[in-house]
Amino acid sequence: MSSGTDTRLGMNGDGAGEHGDSDATTPTGPEGTPYAESRETTEGRIYHVSGGDWDDVLGDAEHDERMVINMGPQHPSTHGVLRLVLELEGETVTQLRSVIGYLHTGIEKNIEYRTWTQGVTFVTRMDYLSPLFNEMGYCLAVEKLLGIEVPRRAQLIRVLLMEINRIGSHLVYIATGGMELGATTAMTIGFREREEVLHLLEFLTGLRMNHAFIRPGGIAQDLPTDAHEKISEFIKVMDKRLPLYDKLFTGQPIWRNRLKGVGYLPVDACLALGVTGPVLRSAGLAWDLRKIEPYSLYDEFSFDVPTSTEADCWARYLCRVEEMHQSLRIIRQVLDKLEPGPVMVEDKKVAWPAQLSISSDGMGNSLEHVRKIMGQSMESLIHHFKLVTEGFKVPAGQVYVPVESPRGELGYHVVSDGGTRPMRVHVREPSFINLQSMPAMSEGGLVADVIAAVASIDPVMGGVDR
Repeated sequence: MSSGTDTRLGMNGDGAGEHGDSDATTPTGPEGTPYAESRETTEGRIYHVSGGDWDDVLGDAEHDERMVINMGPQHPSTHGVLRLVLELEGETVTQLRSVIGYLHTGIEKNIEYRTWTQGVTFVTRMDYLSPLFNEMGYCLAVEKLLGIEVPRRAQLIRVLLMEINRIGSHLVYIATGGMELGATTAMTIGFREREEVLHLLEFLTGLRMNHAFIRPGGIAQDLPTDAHEKISEFIKVMDKRLPLYDKLFTGQPIWRNRLKGVGYLPVDACLALGVTGPVLRSAGLAWDLRKIEPYSLYDEFSFDVPTSTEADCWARYLCRVEEMHQSLRIIRQVLDKLEPGPVMVEDKKVAWPAQLSISSDGMGNSLEHVRKIMGQSMESLIHHFKLVTEGFKVPAGQVYVPVESPRGELGYHVVSDGGTRPMRVHVREPSFINLQSMPAMSEGGLVADVIAAVASIDPVMGGVDR
């Protein structure tokens, strides 16, 4: 930065800042603000100042009674690449700070350079444990801007896929949380059941995860002909295996005592911090967007919203186990309601790709469909080409649409300037918001209980660092 500006530079790679320990003199800015070391370049003088307040955090703890340690970002119990800076007195946590950004992907910004339909392939990679919910929230926002209503069959299939995905996400919570607390059997059986979920989703959508199956205007293609039988078999398997979790964990004194009273966060603290999902419901507030603000025909289904007043890790575990049972209940009702019909809006200027057929490589239109388009007329071929390459236009405006993901309120704020690409897509990601509760849950407790508290939030860093 040239010497004529007062702009501050930098943080080093780990967010801790650099100490100005060189022999360079310390100049002052226009208002007398002290700068760190400087150097001369062909473009003028460059100043480098320490960034963030990590130096202050470490400086406060430089005495015998306290120490500061880093848990993460490579720690296996921090759910990916979350870094927790812990200040300890013995084994008691006196201060906790969450440090994020190690998995930053720039997905929100990248969407601005893609068509509205291509954006689905980005958002599905945010929360990679529940990708279908990101697809759903994004597509609902686009459809609200377009002012279109998705066919009934497509809405029901969306609900079906999301509830299957919700079960899979909660199973990973039990598997990883149990493993981090020493219950290795939780990991083996949790991922065993999750494989059933992924196999079913692969059969229905073509992919185990990051499906890009829910599209603006409907879904990519209809379900396979024998989908009803496969889903019914899945329900039978889960009805048989879910009670095992009650036997292995709910009725297990060691598991119960390890979670009870740990990570306490009452309902007023949840509301102050914006916490949603199972963490909020475990504190006693039955806030579930499927009930509060129904979308995609959820008001037609009968299901309960499990709550508790314990507001600790134990209550969050019980809520998620019961939510899996309720998801199975919704899936059964979807199967009863499914009737033949279209799965994409009739407007050919929106439905992309029109009359989709998956080719042998699992992508794009089949050769049969391409031959059909090319054999009809040059106009239809041109329209198909422009729709795929340029995309459709969305009227100018902005909307906010929330959905109930396995981790809480997942909201999409989408802005359109009337073009074929989003002007802005900003996501209210529940993992990001819920991580604010880590200090409130952990400070004053033992360092071992930090692991249980993180697991009970069930954060996905792909959503946090989007």
